[in-house]
Amino acid sequence: MELTRRDALVALGAAGVAAGTGATVLDRAPWDSGEPPLSGDDVDTLVAVAAVVYPSTVSGVRRFVETYSLGRVEGRTEYREGMADALATLDSYATDWEDAEFAALDADVRDGLLHDMAVHTAHPDPAGTDAERVRHFLVDELLYALYTSPTGGRLVGTENPPGHPGGIESYRRRGPDA
Repeated sequence: MELTRRDALVALGAAGVAAGTGATVLDRAPWDSGEPPLSGDDVDTLVAVAAVVYPSTVSGVRRFVETYSLGRVEGRTEYREGMADALATLDSYATDWEDAEFAALDADVRDGLLHDMAVHTAHPDPAGTDAERVRHFLVDELLYALYTSPTGGRLVGTENPPGHPGGIESYRRRGPDA
């Protein structure tokens, strides 16, 4: 299943981000600060995290993650700084343990690193431990974006996520005789 920018915009809407922000992301209009709110390296690391936590059946991950993440942090300085700090922490762990930044590692090594940090069991907390911040700002944010998008919703049987128009078919349940 291919993730699209439209999926990212729907996920941004579900996250409460104004539709205008999504249009700005799509149009590549100048950012308030003159620079994109996340660096190219930051986006690379987010895509590397998504490659570990997203199902292997999805494609178009880079475009989706970039659109969603840039829209999510635009105009939210404190949130952007928290995400950038979590990304730097993850890269620091990767460099200390594997002698390379997170995005440069093989997918299996990245998965192992997240497990070694105990991100999979950490309670998401923006002011917590390293693992809790990585869980909050990176892993949970990316999973939320995926599963609130129409494409991600289809993966788990929720084809009509918040903010996505559906129809009566998305609410019908099949009985035991179906």
